[in-house]
Amino acid sequence: MNLIFLGPPGAGKGTLAGKVVELLQIPQISTGNIFRAAMASGSELGNKVKAIVESGKLVDDDTTIALVKERLTQADVAKGYILDGFPRTIPQAEALEKWTIEVGNPISHVINFDISDDKVLQRLGGRLVCKKCGYNWHKTFNPPSKAGVCDKCGGEVYTRPDDSEESIKKRLEVYRNQTEPLIGFYRGKGLLVDIDANPEVDQMFVNFKEALNLL
Repeated sequence: MNLIFLGPPGAGKGTLAGKVVELLQIPQISTGNIFRAAMASGSELGNKVKAIVESGKLVDDDTTIALVKERLTQADVAKGYILDGFPRTIPQAEALEKWTIEVGNPISHVINFDISDDKVLQRLGGRLVCKKCGYNWHKTFNPPSKAGVCDKCGGEVYTRPDDSEESIKKRLEVYRNQTEPLIGFYRGKGLLVDIDANPEVDQMFVNFKEALNLL
């Protein structure tokens, strides 16, 4: 099962992905992790990404797509995968669709996380992130056992600078303008599955399994 998780920041994509990984035994693939792995590898493509990131620029579509394609050829995706944070734009989606069809391994479902802006602000305003493994905690809903320390890996847990209310609203605006058009794109192809992402993760997981007939 090849899945794309689509939704605004704070919709719970990463948190739900952790449960789906265990359920389906497929990897979660995020562009952030791909970029970090590429930069650490010292490859030609990785060095290109490192130079772009260090210059403060956004990694261009061609480079991002090349890295995603490379990642999707690795052995652990044989049973499927979850793409989280990619594609972000129509051109990225079109390139991904063309390539996955060419290699005979097309996208199965695009999960649209339907959530209100108020709920996003509530979630992200209290979000805590592990610097080491990237796991998302929350000051209210899911705090680590020990303040500032990740239960998963022992890494440092911190509040991201872009989780201020003003920054969150700007990120939502970017999502609406840049990524939300993908909802119509994938709905038109019959791939979109809507789930209610307003409840907390356990109920969201039930919503996911119901939507994909996995109960």
